[in-house]
Amino acid sequence: MAHAHHDHAPAGKYYVPHASHWPIVGSVSLFITMFGATQWLNSGSSTMFWVGIACVLGLFFGWFRDVINESVSGTYNEAVDRSFRMGMMWFIFSEVMFFAAFFGALYYARNIAQPWLSGQGVKFANSVLWQNFSGGWPSNGPARLGGEFEVIPAFSLPAVNTMILLTSGVTITIAHHALKENKRGILKVFLALTFLLGFLFVYLQSTEYAEAYKEMNLKLSTGIYGSTFFMLTGFHGLHVTIGAIMLTVIWLRSMKGHFNPDNHFGFEAVAWYWHFVDVVWLGLFIFVYWL
Repeated sequence: MAHAHHDHAPAGKYYVPHASHWPIVGSVSLFITMFGATQWLNSGSSTMFWVGIACVLGLFFGWFRDVINESVSGTYNEAVDRSFRMGMMWFIFSEVMFFAAFFGALYYARNIAQPWLSGQGVKFANSVLWQNFSGGWPSNGPARLGGEFEVIPAFSLPAVNTMILLTSGVTITIAHHALKENKRGILKVFLALTFLLGFLFVYLQSTEYAEAYKEMNLKLSTGIYGSTFFMLTGFHGLHVTIGAIMLTVIWLRSMKGHFNPDNHFGFEAVAWYWHFVDVVWLGLFIFVYWL
């Protein structure tokens, strides 16, 4: 993205950014971070890793600043706006496929592998591999390799988190309508409520994880149930964290007077992402916690 000067793109023509040093800075920053991580994991110092993290954070601030300046200066035209929308749609589609893979793993383990190992259908697996294996869900694996554990009741903290995330979907919708009607006060209040609810969700999920590890012996190593549970809920929690950070940035931009009723794709993109996170959580609540 450009950071030198801004040329307004004529209608119908696509804006081509000037040369930028940020991609090179990003590559070097990621290299330092990963090199530092390998040193740290091999009993070395963690200094290089944190230096890399600081470089990545600096990259975000610098690159985002340039992109925001391009946006508010009127550099982008309708052609750029359409490409941004298509890019965000494809990004969300890729995220859908990402979670579909994990939901597929859950379905396979629960509805195909478990019955097969239990002797349903072809008897080979049960008679030769695990003669005493009895299917059932949740499972800690054949021969109880995952150890004894308890599951988290659906209608406890997960149900509270569900209400929090659904409420955040309502608040961001109200904020979006307020923006389109140019009601800046309502926009700022409900956008702030949205990212605060997002961070509250992440906090409660971390509390849930701590209880699962300490009190219920539910871990990544707790058989197929534990691995699918933490992979699905953990990646979703990461997405909520990223979404809440993006909402915070959009809120700060709104406080500075950015966006208007006719030009606010930055807000829309984050709103789309947040609704996607809501829908994924509903699937998680039903298929991971409830059923």
